[in-house]
Amino acid sequence: MHEAQKNFKGPKKKFQPRGISILYEDQDILVVDKINGLLTVSSDKVKENTAYFLLTKYVRKGNPKSRNRIFIVHRLDRDTSGVIVFAKSERAKFFLQKEWHNFKKKYLAVVHGTLPKAEGIITSYLAENRAHKMYSVDDPKNGKLAQTAYKTVRESERFSLLEIELLTGRKNQIRVHFADQGCPVAGDKVYGEKAKGIKRLTLHAATINIIHPHTKQPLTFTAEVPTYFNSLLNS
Repeated sequence: MHEAQKNFKGPKKKFQPRGISILYEDQDILVVDKINGLLTVSSDKVKENTAYFLLTKYVRKGNPKSRNRIFIVHRLDRDTSGVIVFAKSERAKFFLQKEWHNFKKKYLAVVHGTLPKAEGIITSYLAENRAHKMYSVDDPKNGKLAQTAYKTVRESERFSLLEIELLTGRKNQIRVHFADQGCPVAGDKVYGEKAKGIKRLTLHAATINIIHPHTKQPLTFTAEVPTYFNSLLNS
């Protein structure tokens, strides 16, 4: 955990948004830990129960006339938990998005089974079908390069806990790559096995390293691994 995050006191309970823990905030950025099941931004069906909506209310501190707002830098899938960085100005947003491919993003995932190698890099080209589902192809003309580095942290009889680094940032990249390996992310109903008794998608954005948009200092933000991950490994 970075010193800035360690020294951050957090918001008063009155304004604490439900399902979101504030990890760090200053005049330029707002960094949070999102629970699984919460959308980052609105969809056709869900308008208000999103991280963006709840955090906009939070920065306005109950004042509907406030001009305070947040800006989307990146997103997490609804069922993925962990660190999300929001900007508090357009200037900060543009800087972070411009530099995003240079920042390190590490995830934790519980997958079914064990990988043939304890660590490695998975490479494929990802394409999207009409149902908006991603899949791997061999021909670079038909998809975008996707690379996922992983290291096995722990194994049990049925599952493995992996530390994953995104070398590229494609849609559903982690979920597709480990499904391709025959070790889908536990709880993945789209790309994996519909196993009974698994309560959630076990994918968590654990750490993000960024450069601060104003001070240009390197910052690292960490969201603790959900207790359910260890519970599943111990089951």
